[in-house]
Amino acid sequence: MNMIVLEHYLLVGAILFCLGFFCVLTRRNAVAVLMGVELIFNAANLNFVAFARFGTLNIDGIMFAIFIIMLAAAEATVALAIVLNIYRQLDTVNLDEADLMKG
Repeated sequence: MNMIVLEHYLLVGAILFCLGFFCVLTRRNAVAVLMGVELIFNAANLNFVAFARFGTLNIDGIMFAIFIIMLAAAEATVALAIVLNIYRQLDTVNLDEADLMKG
């Protein structure tokens, strides 16, 4: 008897996505925005793994999830380097104050 069904995974994925999207829209701190983006990536990963487990994606869903994890790690590395550079230049990580880089 399997008590956890696909809908449970999809519900948790939807909650993670909404929390990440809310974080991206409402936060002005660059690090908090990056954390929101990571939540969105993890929601996608959870859905890929759930569909691989319960659907017809089989191993493809897990491979997509691994690819997204690698992509998220690279994205976090580059984004944190940009945030550190902004902090060194402006002494803040507030995205509203980081508009000096506009052309």
